[in-house]
Amino acid sequence: MVTQQETSKTSWRKNLETVIGLDLRSLAAFRIGISTIILVDLFTRFGDLTAHYTDVGVLPRALLKEIAKTGHWSLHTISGEPIFQVLLFIIAAFFAVLMLVGYRTRVATIASWILLISMHNRNPALIFAADDVLRALMFWAMFLPWGACYSLDSALNTSQRKLPTTVVSGATFALMCQQCFIYIFSAAIKTKSPIWTDGTAVYYALSYDQYVTPFGYFLLNFQPILNVFTKITLVLEWIGPLAIFVPFRNSLFRLGAVITFIGLHAGFGLTLNIGIFPFLSIFSWLAFLPSEFWNGLEKRLQTPARQGLIIYFDADCGFCKKVVHILRTLLILPGTPLLMAQDYPNAYADMQTHNSWVIEDYQGKRYFKFKGIVYVVSLSPVFRFLVPLLNWKPIMAGGTKFYEAVANNRKFAGNFTKPFKFRPLEVRKSRVLNILAVVLLIYAFIWNIQSYAPDLFKRKIWHRTEVMGRITRLDQSWSIFAPAPPRDDGWHVIPGSLENGSQVDIFQGGNAVNWDKPSLGVRSAIYRNMQWRTYFINLNRAIGKKLYPFYGKYLCYAWNTQHQGSEKLEKFNIYFMDERTVPPGEEQTVEKKLTWEQSCNE
Repeated sequence: MVTQQETSKTSWRKNLETVIGLDLRSLAAFRIGISTIILVDLFTRFGDLTAHYTDVGVLPRALLKEIAKTGHWSLHTISGEPIFQVLLFIIAAFFAVLMLVGYRTRVATIASWILLISMHNRNPALIFAADDVLRALMFWAMFLPWGACYSLDSALNTSQRKLPTTVVSGATFALMCQQCFIYIFSAAIKTKSPIWTDGTAVYYALSYDQYVTPFGYFLLNFQPILNVFTKITLVLEWIGPLAIFVPFRNSLFRLGAVITFIGLHAGFGLTLNIGIFPFLSIFSWLAFLPSEFWNGLEKRLQTPARQGLIIYFDADCGFCKKVVHILRTLLILPGTPLLMAQDYPNAYADMQTHNSWVIEDYQGKRYFKFKGIVYVVSLSPVFRFLVPLLNWKPIMAGGTKFYEAVANNRKFAGNFTKPFKFRPLEVRKSRVLNILAVVLLIYAFIWNIQSYAPDLFKRKIWHRTEVMGRITRLDQSWSIFAPAPPRDDGWHVIPGSLENGSQVDIFQGGNAVNWDKPSLGVRSAIYRNMQWRTYFINLNRAIGKKLYPFYGKYLCYAWNTQHQGSEKLEKFNIYFMDERTVPPGEEQTVEKKLTWEQSCNE
């Protein structure tokens, strides 16, 4: 007989699991989003690889030794040659792709985390808030089974044990707390500035031309609305993330929080040019989608066509078996029967006649070769938009020939799937990892407290453990537009003298020198991405004194490697047209400041 105490204990445990548990499907969506962000970020940074990560760039290793914080390390500092950086970028992309498709996911996650830290530490002058968020999320992801669903690991799973729907661990609790840290401590730091409490913070943020989009600039005409947006943002950051911990009707509160913050970050993305930050933040919230969301979505997707789909494959073809398992997972068609054709005489006869797999729909109609692929894709809730393209005659003809070539050379094709092994996949509970995750979470919490109140901890005591935060990059400070948006707005003008005596603006591709304020479109072209924007903002900070000499050398190098003879750069000056943001209604002024001058002959 079950006692009341046992019932109460069971109910308490179930409630706790509901509150701090995360659905494996949510973690998979989180993984796919974060992997995509990493790949996009790598691609963006690769375009400036020489400028940002080599010894001929803006921050050579000699300077990095002077400005790097104790404990920060980087594999990228092994060599300052471009080819070495290319190699590391390729390796990072390789592991990010493995993470995206979910193969050997934990290994790929750990490797991606290591390479991410290494890349960030190589050039701290490029680091923006999104980089800090990405590192924090990747750290906790190493402890999570985010490859247990919608992945090659799950597609090739041989375990007979059914995976749980949700996972509850120290890492799930840590990820939830980390999400709260990002917003709550940012809000706490913001309250140190009166502009967040008086409602003008969004005005200052949208007045910062380095970031603002045309839509954000348009909103400056509606100051009363901006005041409301300021207060809504602050309130949301203070209390919004805590909704994921509400113990009653948790699914409703979680879904409300996810939708609210996705909307908030979509608004940031529409009004501010802040790189991957809005997309990263949106993807981070996918981890907290409740199971009821996925259950409802799957119920809607269970159409007769999807429920009636059957795939027959050749049991004697290991390549074929792997491919159908992978396709079923990647096309998100869970539950689709994958049957060996040899066990069904009628299907086996069709397989031999057409030299093809056999796809059977819910009405008994069968498809073969590439037409079978197109039909299966048409049932995918994610990739069915590709069907018109796949049905295009040239694609259909080419796809059919390719399928036939593979079917006639299965052993050779098997070489491409040989690295992918069938193996058991299990989500195991580990007391050691749970304890470790909670201990590290407490450590991260102390970092956040210390960032808000630096004098709260005695420096000598804290210094003994501080290096661990530097090494793992759990060193956290969420000063995103905090305590206030920057006001040192303006633009750069870099007039240069060529050896033939002509004057050009080398900052704008050699055009005539123009001191007028560039339009938002021109400014977006000048500051090509978030890394360059951050770098030029840092030039105006205290660290700029150390950055300028090497930026000057890079300008000489970059110009003179693309120009010959008398068109080579002889010397230049760097001016910053300081347009400091003033309170609403006041007239803005521009001050011309000479910040650096350099000769390329030195």
